[in-house]
Amino acid sequence: MQTESAFIYLDNAATSWPKPPEVIEAVTQTMMYDGANPGRGSHAMAVRASRVLFDTRKQLAKLFHIKNPNDIAFTSNTTMALNMAIKGFLKPGDHVIATSIEHNSVRRPLYELQRKLGIEVTYIPSDVEGNINIALLKAAIQKNTVLLIVNHSSNLLGTILPLEQLADIAKKNQIKLLVDAAQSAGLLSIDVQALGIDMMAFPGHKGLMGPQGTGGLYIAPDIELEPLLHGGTGSQSETPHQPTVRPDRYEAGTQNTSGLAGLKAGVEYIHKRSVEAIGGHEWSLSQRIIEGLMRNNDVRVLGPALGKPRTGIVSFTVNHIEPSEMSFILDQHYQIAVRSGFHCTPLAHEIAKTDATGAIRASVGAFSTEKEADHFIAAVNEITKQYSKA
Repeated sequence: MQTESAFIYLDNAATSWPKPPEVIEAVTQTMMYDGANPGRGSHAMAVRASRVLFDTRKQLAKLFHIKNPNDIAFTSNTTMALNMAIKGFLKPGDHVIATSIEHNSVRRPLYELQRKLGIEVTYIPSDVEGNINIALLKAAIQKNTVLLIVNHSSNLLGTILPLEQLADIAKKNQIKLLVDAAQSAGLLSIDVQALGIDMMAFPGHKGLMGPQGTGGLYIAPDIELEPLLHGGTGSQSETPHQPTVRPDRYEAGTQNTSGLAGLKAGVEYIHKRSVEAIGGHEWSLSQRIIEGLMRNNDVRVLGPALGKPRTGIVSFTVNHIEPSEMSFILDQHYQIAVRSGFHCTPLAHEIAKTDATGAIRASVGAFSTEKEADHFIAAVNEITKQYSKA
């Protein structure tokens, strides 16, 4: 089967593509005209480079309702941001609560601190759709519980956790809340002030439409983290200590100025189109794909049922076809890009009962179309039909 489109990209949960033209233009223009080192010089180009970083912080602060843009520390991705938060906050004897849908970017840092510092970790199980049991969460709180880590939306199941309810539980129990917004930033409305979020890690290259190698961590004003990196910042250089002023304290080394210029343009695109419009578009397409796949008796769709809230992620398995083989066929014979495997979230696969096989993940984006969704459904149906005859 040949589609009218030469290539269909359904791997937006990994990295959004294509990018808005203004993102590409911003990266190019910054490299050409503002490519000096930000915060390291007083000449005109260095000042313009510094302005790029500050303007990007302002756009992100506007999107997430952050009062002070300097409470945003830039990182190279969500993984670095989560490591910064987890390793910079936790101390020996602390207890942490996380969920069973966490990414390895949470699980592995916690495992390292369990080994090295002896921290305690409790993972709250979820049901097969990825919804966690609130009663179990409340029961898991101990005297030494200091941090609740929540994956806002599962990168396997597309489940959206009740952030407002979880934030309220954390606040009432004087527990700090760390949100992993890898799959929700730019797609779901997030108000850190109204919710009382203490820390939030986010990527630049997914829903925010920016380039790879960009991301950040919001750190509430009352939280002081031990910096993950120590080194040059261009400020307080006369002392061997890392600066105390934000964001310098958490941003050692030269920043990705051109990438952050692209991120700024991506966030401006989101402001223009609106989070609600983009999130609604992706939800509508995910429902179209789920409905189409559910008609195929050889396909099992994971995550929330048809009609329920989710992000634009549709993971599934196919009878008698390994996920890696299905992904390969879609790529090589139908020019459709999806992702197969375990998606760096083994606990979620245990919940979905796909821990032995993995799954195929199709994830739509802001520029995905109904025609592409229909071509994808048709391709899956054609492949499964051929295998059933074999």
